[in-house]
Amino acid sequence: MDTSAESCGQGAGPVTVDEGVGIPVPAPGEVWTVGAVVLNERGEAFAQRRSADRRLFPDCWDIVGGHVEPGETLVGALAREVSEETGWRLRRIRRSLGVSTWTGDDDGTVRHEADFLVEVDGDLARPALERGKHSGCGWFGPDALERLKENRAPGEFLVHDLIARALDTARTPDNACAPDSDTGR
Repeated sequence: MDTSAESCGQGAGPVTVDEGVGIPVPAPGEVWTVGAVVLNERGEAFAQRRSADRRLFPDCWDIVGGHVEPGETLVGALAREVSEETGWRLRRIRRSLGVSTWTGDDDGTVRHEADFLVEVDGDLARPALERGKHSGCGWFGPDALERLKENRAPGEFLVHDLIARALDTARTPDNACAPDSDTGR
């Protein structure tokens, strides 16, 4: 494990990034998002349902994450989003789950997304969902993955595919990394 850590502001403390985990650096003018797949002690992945009135991907399942703000690093954005959306604290980035490029159904903006398998501190049984943005949450093992396709058109299964990859990846040695992908959300 890499002993280096990045402080992420908001009193979050340092985040350990495992050796071999590549953290992209956005080019000027690029729009980036980050995503975190959190696993519980049973090896299930956390997902939350976006509220039906959300402009982007309404009433769909999603992982924890969001947009990278100007001047923010991807690790800083990931820590902020984990805290805002769940109340948990990002502790460790175990591996990259890939980088994808997608176009939002809100305004057609092309976004780059870096997703990671992470570990957090906090009560996993009681996430503090961001009020007004999420209508529910759940833990998804291999037998429950089909639910992640709800309210998505065929071929728009990024969250399903990402969580399936995270569940598979979690069962392999920590030094293995997932290849980058280019997929639509």
